Amino acid sequence: MNLKEILNWRYTTKEFDPNKKISESDMKEVKNLLRMSPSSVNLQPWHFIIAESKEGKERVAKGTQGFFHFNEPKVLNASVVVLFCSKIDADEKYYQHIADTEDKNGRFPNEDIKNGFLGAVKAFADIHKYDLKDLNHWMEKQVYLNIGSFLLGVASLGIDATPMEGIDVKALDEEFGLREKGYTSLVAVSLGYRATSDFNATDKTPKSRLPESEIMTVI
Repeated sequence: MNLKEILNWRYTTKEFDPNKKISESDMKEVKNLLRMSPSSVNLQPWHFIIAESKEGKERVAKGTQGFFHFNEPKVLNASVVVLFCSKIDADEKYYQHIADTEDKNGRFPNEDIKNGFLGAVKAFADIHKYDLKDLNHWMEKQVYLNIGSFLLGVASLGIDATPMEGIDVKALDEEFGLREKGYTSLVAVSLGYRATSDFNATDKTPKSRLPESEIMTVI
């Protein structure tokens, strides 16, 4: 498929076929999508819980109880569920960890360039921490960048996806001990293959978007 076909093919799947599973080779690609996503100053302020087993999906489904019960089948019937989590805070120790990792991977030809990178990371982070006072929200935005590229990436593999903000983040934070580890859950994305009975499939319900003339200004 070309890009236009991929964009028209993908949609928010409402019903998964529980008998269809993502292959091991495709799961390697899925995990690579998560790892290789861009982020501001390469901060990578995320962690991913990947539920592949029945038991794992049941644990994630604890975040779909009560008000969010309508999302429970999308978790339990999916092949895999990815819980996207964001760092709660970042400090100089973490910035140094990012710089050291880049250095180990051969990004810096000398120490001066490494120190310049580290200074840029601190400068941008400090703007959000002290001036804008939105450091945690800024890091959440980086996670959403990941989700956007992730949805397009899995669609290119022919894998259906359902992003869900309709989850009990407190319940999931407690289930996986996320806050003690410095993270909080944001969005769950179920992956798998659409059921033939899914009412939201694009061959049954055409996509609807605002016209280009309304949302774009070309100058």
